[in-house]
Formats: sequence, structure tokens, C-alpha cells
Amino acid sequence: MHKTTRSLLKWTALALCVAIPLTAAQAHRSWMLPSATIVSGDDVWVTVDAAVSNDLFYFEHFPMRLANIGTPPEAQGRRGGRPADLTITAPDGSKTEAQNGNIGRYRSTFDVHLKQKGTYKIAATNDGIAASWKGGAETKRWRGTLAAFATEVPANAQGLQATQIDSRLEVFVTSGKPTKDALKLTNSGLELDPITHPNDLVAETPASFRLMLDGKPAANLKVTVIPGGNRYRDKLGDMTLTTDADGKFTVTWPNPGMYWMEASVRGGSTTIPNVKQRRANYVATFEVLAP
Repeated sequence: MHKTTRSLLKWTALALCVAIPLTAAQAHRSWMLPSATIVSGDDVWVTVDAAVSNDLFYFEHFPMRLANIGTPPEAQGRRGGRPADLTITAPDGSKTEAQNGNIGRYRSTFDVHLKQKGTYKIAATNDGIAASWKGGAETKRWRGTLAAFATEVPANAQGLQATQIDSRLEVFVTSGKPTKDALKLTNSGLELDPITHPNDLVAETPASFRLMLDGKPAANLKVTVIPGGNRYRDKLGDMTLTTDADGKFTVTWPNPGMYWMEASVRGGSTTIPNVKQRRANYVATFEVLAP
């Protein structure tokens, strides 16, 4: 493998360890976990934890970096990469802000005030480009937004290697009865199009979803589902599913509890000049109730 290519791959893996979820075979996984997914009442809140850890939903590695959420400790500032953008979509489709955000040593936390009845979608996204090229005797490395790429990276750079990167982590919370307005797709990156409502999941009952890449079905894509609490099991307990030609797949949850779902795309087309590679990731956390 060319030295420049090896350097880019190594640097990209380091820079994205917080923002990009990893496969089930690797140790560190990014996730968000709400204090509740279904609530009732007239003035209710949920608290969301966001972290990267070896064991699911256990705080022992480092916090997920979120833009405008607290100030990370100095020890976390060395990990590089742009913090993920936090977007909270209310049941009527409008945007609302997180409250009481903080980044600690092992986790980020924030509160969401559920002022409306219905389903909220909470998403942490990180979109951009990672690039490297030869600058004399040195290999230069860069990571930033799509807009900055056109002005900060020389179009004719020697040995230019550039990868478009999209990551999305989501959780869903419902106050009262489930609704669907907040579940609409952005048609950008890898997204989940729920067929079964994500706050209406029951153990031993099949639930169906569809994965979409830039608004089109993501066919023949591997999906990994892992139940939480793997710290207390000898086996990971993961399930591997595959989307069909329409991007659909079905999960039958073996037991009640919290579950982590991940899918990723390597390759695919890009629409950005001088960018030939594409990586897109999707992660979600679901709560499955007892029958």
C-alpha cells in the first residue's frame, strides 16, 4: 500500500473514533442513551447520555464530543475531529435546543424538555471530508467541512487522497402517543426510515425498518444489532441482518431491554470534485419492552 494511503487511513481512523461508530467486531462503540424513551405527563424531561465505550451503555472510555454542549476536559481535546452537531426535532417537525449540556470525563449529558406531545428525534451528526496529500517531503493532513475543502485543500495537490464522511447517531423519545412527523428523512447520508415505530418495539415481535442512503434504498447492507449489558455476558449476543433490494430488514428482539444498532457503507458515489471515496455510518439506540 502506498505510504500516503496508509497515513490517511491511520489518521482518519484516529480522527473519527468519536464521531464515527465502529463495527461490532471492534471494541469502541459510540452511542446515545435516553433516561426514558416513553414518558407521560404535562411537563416532562429526559436526560441523554452520549459516550464512546467498550461495553454498551457503560461509561469507561471517553465522552462523545457534541458541539455547543459544555466544555470538554483538556484530556479530551487531544482526540481531534470536529464535534458532532446535535439536532433535536420536535413532534411538529420544528427544532428545539438541548438544556443543561455538559461534557465530563467519560460521558456527555444534556436534557430535553418535552413540551409537545408525540415523538422527538435526537440526532448527533458529523459530516465532512478527510484528506491528505504530499507537500514537499511531508504528508499534509486535513479534515473539515465540505465548504472548507474547496478553499483550504489544493485541487491539484500531489497524491491527493480524500474521503467524504457522514455519520449519524439517533435516539427516539415519545411523550404520550407515538407520532411520525419528526421521523422524516433529510435525504443526506445513511438514515433510518422506520416502518415499525421506534417507540413501539416489543420483545419476540418482529419490527421492520428501511435504510436509505441519500434518499435512496440502501440494498444488501449489513446491519448489526447488539443488546445492551454485554459487560455482564460471556458472549456479545450480536445479530447480523441484511437489507433487501428496497433497503428493508426485520429484527425480532429476543428479550426486553436496550439495543444498539449499527450499519455502514464503504464506497459509493460522491458529488464532490476530487473526492473519490465515501464512508457513511448510522447508529441508533432502541428500547424494547416486555410482551
